[in-house]
Amino acid sequence: MTDTAHALIVVDVQRAFVIGADAVPGHQALMGAVGVLVERARAAGAPVIFLQNDGPEGAPDQPGTDGWALALDVRPGGIVLRKTDDDGFEGTALEALLRERSVEAIALCGVLSEMCVAATARAALDRGFTVLLPHDAHATYDVPPGPGGSPGVPAALAARAAEWSLGDEIVIPGAADEVVFGQPV
Repeated sequence: MTDTAHALIVVDVQRAFVIGADAVPGHQALMGAVGVLVERARAAGAPVIFLQNDGPEGAPDQPGTDGWALALDVRPGGIVLRKTDDDGFEGTALEALLRERSVEAIALCGVLSEMCVAATARAALDRGFTVLLPHDAHATYDVPPGPGGSPGVPAALAARAAEWSLGDEIVIPGAADEVVFGQPV
């Protein structure tokens, strides 16, 4: 299956979530898949937009802390948009940047699957963008046991449930290396 995206949005790939003991489970594999997407997008001349979450005071992603720093090299001319909402479009110039470049289809990757990744995907769909969410390019944490004795949910299953919750409109390639980047027609 070949899926074509015109831009890549890297959601909250910040040190607090992908490096060290407090990283999401499977963070090395995640970073490999995200790296594939970033390199493919750059090679095709597609914009790579990094969303950076500004967490509240005391949070692992509090601005100015080591955990808040992006875990990937943005490179000169790279685009970084800071946000305070799960939805990467809310309160940012993301939509304007995409529209200025005539982007119709985006690939999304990053963390956390059920929070910022899913919220940004829903917002993109609501704005008429085609959304590709490679299965191996997003992740989250294990869900702890809940009320009434409900069992915990392993991170990989929580990430899959986040994909499923986005409905039939989203495209879910099995792996990052299935995503092709190109220019809008």
